[in-house]
Amino acid sequence: MPLTQRIETAVSDALQLSQAESAPAQLSSALVYATTPGGARIRPTILLSVAAACGDDRPELANAAAAALELIHCASLVHDDLPCFDDADIRRGKPSVHRAYSEPLAVLTGDSLIILAFEVLARAGGRDPGRAAQLVLSLAQRTGMPGGICAGQGWESEKTIDLGAYHRSKTAALFMAATEMGAISAGHAPEEWRDLGALIGEAFQVADDLRDALLDAESLGKPVGQDDLHGRPNAVAELGVKGAVDRLKQILSGAIASIPSCPGEAALARMVSHQAERIMPAVPARYRA
Repeated sequence: MPLTQRIETAVSDALQLSQAESAPAQLSSALVYATTPGGARIRPTILLSVAAACGDDRPELANAAAAALELIHCASLVHDDLPCFDDADIRRGKPSVHRAYSEPLAVLTGDSLIILAFEVLARAGGRDPGRAAQLVLSLAQRTGMPGGICAGQGWESEKTIDLGAYHRSKTAALFMAATEMGAISAGHAPEEWRDLGALIGEAFQVADDLRDALLDAESLGKPVGQDDLHGRPNAVAELGVKGAVDRLKQILSGAIASIPSCPGEAALARMVSHQAERIMPAVPARYRA
């Protein structure tokens, strides 16, 4: 089964757990709205690609891990868009959840998706409780405090920002979860896969900074200029456009070089290269010289 189909099926199966006639209809609808249609599904794609490279001997567990990771990512987008954070009206080319459903329902949607993610892992753990427990730990560490995406959002409320810690937690954390959880799903140790996730996450952050600076809202599917508007540290402000482009290329080369030796190493390198092409924004010629 193609990875895209595996991911969409896994996410759909997960969402079915949240749907019932006795449940509040608007909140049930908002959960589906927040997760479908999906974006690039980069994180679960990386997770399943790592699992495949490591043998993928528990595909049902890898599928659950991919769905759980995507649910956490979607929850973070719902919360990021809230008026107390980015106050964004658009996400993935349509009204953000708080605009479509109300702010209280957006808060509940994000909370519900986070809880659902861990329910999915718990339900899938029957055949291999040890791996399931490791998956829960990895996802929890990369979601909460002190180094997960919650910490990343928290750094924006500090007077002095540790830029490295900010980027590792805000963006790289879920990519580290992707590589760790892919390895865990296939019975491999997660530690040797962390560098790959961290580098992919750093590359994605730099690419996101470039998109925020270079694209318009219609092309990006969400508001642009948010880094300048909110005074956030970013690669373009620090390095300039050309410097950020050069840095992105360096990071991606390092990511490919960091892939641990495994049966699917070559295929995984191709996947990373393909994802690099997808995240690289169109850069004006004057910045590419």
